[in-house]
Amino acid sequence: MGGEIRFLLNDTEISLTEAGSRDTLLDFLRLNRRLTGTKEGCAEGDCGACTVLVGRLHHGHMHYEPINACIRFLASCHGCHVVTVEHLRGADGGLHPVQAAMVEHHGSQCGFCTPGFVMALYGLWMQNPRPDMLAIETALQGNLCRCTGYEPIVKAAFAAGEAGGQNFDALTVERDRVMAALIAMPRERVQVSRGDDRAILPADAADLAAVLAENPKATIVAGATDVGLWVTKFLRDISPAVFIGHLTDLKRIEITPGQISIGAGVTYSEFEPFILQHFPEALDYWRRIGGWQVRNAGTIGGNVANGSPIGETPPLLIALGATMTLRSTEGARDIAVEDFFIDYGKQDRRPGEFVESIHIPLKGDARIAAYKVSKRHHADITASAAAFHIETDGTTIIDARVAFGGMAATPKRARAAEAALKGQPFAAESFEAAAKAVANDFQPLSDWRASAAYRQTLAANFFRRFWLEQSGQEHRLRRVE
Repeated sequence: MGGEIRFLLNDTEISLTEAGSRDTLLDFLRLNRRLTGTKEGCAEGDCGACTVLVGRLHHGHMHYEPINACIRFLASCHGCHVVTVEHLRGADGGLHPVQAAMVEHHGSQCGFCTPGFVMALYGLWMQNPRPDMLAIETALQGNLCRCTGYEPIVKAAFAAGEAGGQNFDALTVERDRVMAALIAMPRERVQVSRGDDRAILPADAADLAAVLAENPKATIVAGATDVGLWVTKFLRDISPAVFIGHLTDLKRIEITPGQISIGAGVTYSEFEPFILQHFPEALDYWRRIGGWQVRNAGTIGGNVANGSPIGETPPLLIALGATMTLRSTEGARDIAVEDFFIDYGKQDRRPGEFVESIHIPLKGDARIAAYKVSKRHHADITASAAAFHIETDGTTIIDARVAFGGMAATPKRARAAEAALKGQPFAAESFEAAAKAVANDFQPLSDWRASAAYRQTLAANFFRRFWLEQSGQEHRLRRVE
């Protein structure tokens, strides 16, 4: 067992023998290293002012992604390369092309949000040298500007792409050295603490099972996109915290005949290409889960294990008939994702168990859709969400699976609405009947996201929307909504 957190920060190797489970990367950068270009805004991963790049070894290559430093715990940086705005420079030692473009196109006024925008655009510039408008808008989903406005920032993104220079960028030139330094870092179990506040990083999935057997009440932390707020907003004690985002055996994606199996540590961004290939109808829904920084950190397994009644991924997984594997030192067991959720705050996960993988049947000829309604289009908490999986023989509905989030204490199927569809003609009248029947499935609450009456109206309209899309009448959606 090791007792040292090691990572690269810009061009310096960091070794820490003392760190608590609640120590954030943002505090370390600003308070310990005085790298104050990284700002603290919302402290919940919404505004993007704290954006940095985190590079990690992924399938033998270095992969850099923008993440929110405010909800990234310091312990989870073990074995990574953290890059802050201070590390950016052009090939001539002057401004980086992204920084120069921001200046030339007047992309900054007060400047507080600017370093975060620069880092998000830097991540885009590295990954996509010729981005279109959609790619730029997607990259900026998690960054909030209150004074400059987005038009000059978008112009700067286009200009940076046209300027090029990726082959001479520091992260390209230094890549071999960075990879060698990260490879040399030990992959054994690591445990560090500050007083009684402990952080544990298992060596692999088997070691994770052993750690949880020893610490059955430990907090499991993957991407920390929710647990981070437990600390920054609620000052909650999460010790001992077991960090799993680095476990490569929880990041496997395997396609077998009829299904895709994904490790619980696969992030939203890592799985997005598979959504595009196998479930393209759900791509817009997928890209509305948080901002880019959140999707780069948040994991599908963590989203399910969290047990939120809203659940971004569970409605879609339940509609698709997904199952999951739970593992402990006692062995592994498989259950349906819909059976994992028992009641509010209660899941079918025994002491010492963790979500190891999720198995999603391929949709075949079924018609699927996924919808999300929130106050903001992107990077906002869902008011209500729905996912559809409808099988037909061309004229008759053979099977229907429809799941909702935000309508009950758990993500849940709409059984009455499904019954109204099964065996009925694939026609407007059947979906209208289901729209009325869904009122018998849920008794939603009113909260700051939406009223109960609004949620009931949304639930009914999701069925009408599905039919209009499937029948080629999308032009009527504005009237329905």
